[in-house]
Amino acid sequence: MQTAQTSGSRATCGRGGPYVQPGREPHRAPTPLAALATPLVTRTLLVALALVVLGKAARYAGILPSVDLTDFDAFHIAGRMVWRGDIADAYHLPALLRVQRTLTGNEAFLPWTYPPPFDLVVAGLALLPISLAYLAFVGTTLAAYLLVLARIAGPLFPVTLLALFPVLFIGVASGQNGFLTGTLIGLTGLGLLGGRTGAGVPLGLMVIKPHLAVGLGLCALLMRRWACLAVAALVATLAAGLATAVLGLAIWPAFLRGVDEAKAFLAAGEYPLFRMVSVYAWLRSVGLAAPLALAAQMATAMAALGLIGRALQRRLPPRQVVGLAALVSLLVSPYAYDYDLPLYGIALALLLPDLLERASRGEQITLLGLGWGAGGYGFVTNSVWGDIETAPPVGVSFAAPILLVLLALIWRILRRGRPAEAVLPSAGPAAA
Repeated sequence: MQTAQTSGSRATCGRGGPYVQPGREPHRAPTPLAALATPLVTRTLLVALALVVLGKAARYAGILPSVDLTDFDAFHIAGRMVWRGDIADAYHLPALLRVQRTLTGNEAFLPWTYPPPFDLVVAGLALLPISLAYLAFVGTTLAAYLLVLARIAGPLFPVTLLALFPVLFIGVASGQNGFLTGTLIGLTGLGLLGGRTGAGVPLGLMVIKPHLAVGLGLCALLMRRWACLAVAALVATLAAGLATAVLGLAIWPAFLRGVDEAKAFLAAGEYPLFRMVSVYAWLRSVGLAAPLALAAQMATAMAALGLIGRALQRRLPPRQVVGLAALVSLLVSPYAYDYDLPLYGIALALLLPDLLERASRGEQITLLGLGWGAGGYGFVTNSVWGDIETAPPVGVSFAAPILLVLLALIWRILRRGRPAEAVLPSAGPAAA
């Protein structure tokens, strides 16, 4: 990692460690979070993740009892539709339900709204039986995400892993693409910190889920990384062109119709709002009208994105600016789920050295609890009610207000000029 700096502040990164201020040695006293993230806890969490992945693959293989259709089923079905030549029908729910019944004998409310470049990704998955496809997709994206997370967090990787365990478990349980998008955002962040034009490659690949890249795109713009943005635009254009060449021009009108259909479903409250993490979902789940909830969502998005400019104006270190950009990306779109929270993990890994240096012990525990609450509410609710797509009797979305409080607390801590009572450990309890 190259040295990243702003006027008046500088941060450096070792080959595998966190950024530290030049000329300052981290204190030796362990923080409360580091004390919790013991080697045993770290190994237990990693083994548990592996067991969940293997158990899910066994269900798909028929070794264990099957469950209702979930998100990865939707990926595999859409991939098979690419090879059948009817992928455009995936963007119309009645037609998609008919294909679900034909291919699986079951159906579920899983509207398909992904941009056409992602259709090419799922087409590759459909070349394998669903159990092997799940293992290949979730296994490789989870491994890539953990490697990027370890590269960013360095010795604080065990602490980051502990703070993220509900997010990681919901990711492997649903088979969603959160680990893929988290990896791309993490690589973009590392590239921006290193001043590399190549950061535009993973940023451009976020065309598969562009609303999650708004924060880092704006960050690159405000940092005047013109070459990076040009590369991102080129990569996104090439991805869209490849999808057009393979799937045909008709795929784009079908995609736009699918987006309009999804907007109608969202306004009607058809999606499981309790698993969403947006302000829109929160306000709709407590009964606010859709237009008012959307207006509140837009205001929140503008205010959150404004923190990136504010951070640059205050000359915060680049690592903090990029971390905030990754975090606020979760607050941009009304359509954001708990499986998108691997972005929070990237943000946390970037911000954790400064947070632990400045936060009091009570604030550290609060940060841990808020992160668990945002990532774990949907997971726990789903576990209680037994169906990942069925809303509970009281389907209030609690993740958004938790994320807002979390962001406010992080901003408050980062604004401090002097460390609080808690300090950075010199090394984590387990090697990344």
